[in-house]
Amino acid sequence: MNHTLIQPDDTLTLWGIIIVWACASIYLEQRYSWASKMSGAVIALIGAIILSNTNVIPTESAVYDAVWSVIVPLAIPLLLFNVNIRKLWQEGGKLLLIFLISSIGTVAGTIISFSLLKNSIPFLDKISAMMSASYIGGSVNFLAMATKFSAPGEMVSSAVVADNLMMAIYIIILMAIPAVTFFRKRYSTPHIDALEKQVGNQQNETSAEGFWKRKDISLKDIALAVGTAFLLVIVSFKAADYLASVIPSGNDALFIFHILHGLFGDHYLMLTTLTFAVLSFFPNHFKKINGSQEFGTFLIYIFFVVIGVPASIPMIIQHAPLLLLFVFIIVFINMLISLAAGKVLKINLEEILLASNANIGGPTTAAAMAIAKGWKNLVGPILVVGTLGYIIGNYIGTIIGYWFSTLM
Repeated sequence: MNHTLIQPDDTLTLWGIIIVWACASIYLEQRYSWASKMSGAVIALIGAIILSNTNVIPTESAVYDAVWSVIVPLAIPLLLFNVNIRKLWQEGGKLLLIFLISSIGTVAGTIISFSLLKNSIPFLDKISAMMSASYIGGSVNFLAMATKFSAPGEMVSSAVVADNLMMAIYIIILMAIPAVTFFRKRYSTPHIDALEKQVGNQQNETSAEGFWKRKDISLKDIALAVGTAFLLVIVSFKAADYLASVIPSGNDALFIFHILHGLFGDHYLMLTTLTFAVLSFFPNHFKKINGSQEFGTFLIYIFFVVIGVPASIPMIIQHAPLLLLFVFIIVFINMLISLAAGKVLKINLEEILLASNANIGGPTTAAAMAIAKGWKNLVGPILVVGTLGYIIGNYIGTIIGYWFSTLM
């Protein structure tokens, strides 16, 4: 990490590189048709992977942590200000169903991958518990399982590297699927169709440029958007922390308390719930704010750059190439089952892709994908549905960990 052109503590330069590349990704997406088809989010991801793997920027820094802890929470309410509350509840049912089916895909993938590689990778029972929990919930579940099963530090580190690389690759694949004719012919795509109809493909104008038309934005708009978003983040995070501290969650706690702790103690679920509440009670306030979607989307592009940074190809080749194969099988089975079940149940392609993303990457990456693709009516639902993974992930990981330990 220290043998890079830019050092981890050179925060100003790192912030500059991240933001400039996010800006370049947006510009390319709106300027060139090839970049619009690829999407600026994918360009942001690939650029970050190249920068980190050529040792221009480090794979770890406090700057990246700040993006996760400040930029992402701030972006979520900004983007939810434009959500249609009525459509939100209409979209939630199918998303929940396909998310749960996608979770089954994670479990099936873990079982298959473990069966194939259990004699080749040490401590695979513990790693299976960590990855199955993570690929239903998120990094919080990963760390919980690593602690619960006392996984060796070096294996945890290798699994993190494999996870980061696989997640970056998978998000790129998910972002590319909607542009593939094979899938467009076989699945309904109402959100994509509506966006294309709205844009109209005017001459000399990319679809991204057509969507992001100029708006009148005043200084008051900026103040109201950013100020309201910060206030919501502060209040919701403090409320979640307080509730997490008073609701029992230890090994001796009842099952219902574990559920309540996961629901009310989760930062992002509390933030989403509080934002929906103020949207319902003060709709006129938010209708008058211009630019919140633009501000939030810009922050999400910064997030996409940071997602690609930890995907260290040399580290995975050197330390754990088989672990990459292990997580690849899990992700592949998850995608296969999600797409197959979605086809049988006639679920929209956009919902299938977001549900799979929410499993593998968590609700934040899924919401970021929905934002980048312009599927704004799915941002709120996937955040709510995806948060369910944080609750059930630990239970699935625990069951798999104990089961697989008997098979090693």
